[in-house]
Amino acid sequence: MVILAVAGLLFSAAGTGAAAPSAWRYTMVAFSNDSDRDMDVYASSDGTDFTALQTSAYRPPSGVVRDASIFRHTDGMYYVTYTTGGGANIGFARSSDRVNWTFLQNFPIPFCCAFLPGTGAGTGSASPPGFSGSAGFSDGPSLSPFTTKAWAPEWFVEGDRVSIIVSLSSGGGFVPYLMTAMDPGLRMWSFPVPFVGIGADHIDTTVVKVGPTYNAFTKNETRKIIEHWTAPSLIGPYTFVPTRDFGPLKEGPAVIELPDGTWRLYYDDYTDRKYFYSDSTDGLNTWSEPQELPGVSDTVRHIGVMREPA
Repeated sequence: MVILAVAGLLFSAAGTGAAAPSAWRYTMVAFSNDSDRDMDVYASSDGTDFTALQTSAYRPPSGVVRDASIFRHTDGMYYVTYTTGGGANIGFARSSDRVNWTFLQNFPIPFCCAFLPGTGAGTGSASPPGFSGSAGFSDGPSLSPFTTKAWAPEWFVEGDRVSIIVSLSSGGGFVPYLMTAMDPGLRMWSFPVPFVGIGADHIDTTVVKVGPTYNAFTKNETRKIIEHWTAPSLIGPYTFVPTRDFGPLKEGPAVIELPDGTWRLYYDDYTDRKYFYSDSTDGLNTWSEPQELPGVSDTVRHIGVMREPA
């Protein structure tokens, strides 16, 4: 952590007083409608028009590479984390050039969700007493502490702290959890801690910070829509914010800030095999009419996007 902190300070100091970059580049990672075994990489100069930088850029040793999220670490390397499809594991890979990727590890997350409200799988009775089944009753807490699914991990970086927001389930509804890196190589992670306020039956959670406020965008798995929640800290407590209706049957939100301060939300219209984006110019309060993402809309699934100086 000391090395990571020093690297972060050096990175921040290097930018102090420097002029804003005149050009930016955007990197998108995604699996496709045709294959979830391979991760494709796309590039753009404006966050709208993406072209393939490298298709089939990365295939993990086993499993799938769904729901990838990308960021550039203080060591100059690009890192992705992704859904492996292998139960209670999330995958990691890294690259120096965004084209050639090296598998790092599948990280196990064996425990989650026990005793949290709304996480039961409905295999027991409607209410206690007398419920049965390891996952509890439908509206109550899961009785099993064992993770069955670890999906849709998302990077969240604040200062020198690198974290992952991951959706976990022990047989019932998904719950957003936070894990924080315990080493600069991003191989060791803290025990997962559940978000406060958002609750069960939410997946694909991603967070951006605007001023002092943490903004979570997440898919409500019951209603199949994308929701907006806010909190004074990363872990919560989160409060629901009414916003534009991005449903139904939408998932995979990814949010970035454009150079002019506009916020852009990308999301997956998965049943129609299309991808859309919508912009907010007033700090995530109101959103523009969604537009189909040109060129890649009928190809990409659950993207991750990052922006950096060109």
